Amino acid sequence: MSSVISSALSVIAISFLVLYAAWMIIANLPRRDRATSHALADRTGVVVYWRPGCRYCMRLRTRLRFTRLRHAEVNIWRDPEAAAFVRSVANGNETVPTVTVAGKTMVNPSKDQLLEAVKTEAPHVLPDPGGRGGRQS
Repeated sequence: MSSVISSALSVIAISFLVLYAAWMIIANLPRRDRATSHALADRTGVVVYWRPGCRYCMRLRTRLRFTRLRHAEVNIWRDPEAAAFVRSVANGNETVPTVTVAGKTMVNPSKDQLLEAVKTEAPHVLPDPGGRGGRQS
């Protein structure tokens, strides 16, 4: 009986690890039409600076998927200029996610804090009522 329980627990543990590994891979991929560099990012909109493996970045980026908010994503490990920018606004640290909303910097904001900043600083990037994504200016 204990071998059956042990086998079941092993299967559950392995399944969990496989699903977690898949989620880590998927959550760390750049988003199509959103990945950019610091130099090319639209500073009048929303820019999310992130790095692979950062669970706070994965959480914010995943939550932003469901908002239809137009934003750019910059991987600071692939863009030295972006990493330098993040260090300049985060007391010399590469604290991510760091987000800019129309030039206003936020370090490790929640989704709600980010959306509130967008409403006041960059309403032009909010999804339109028709549901086709963010408006372009």
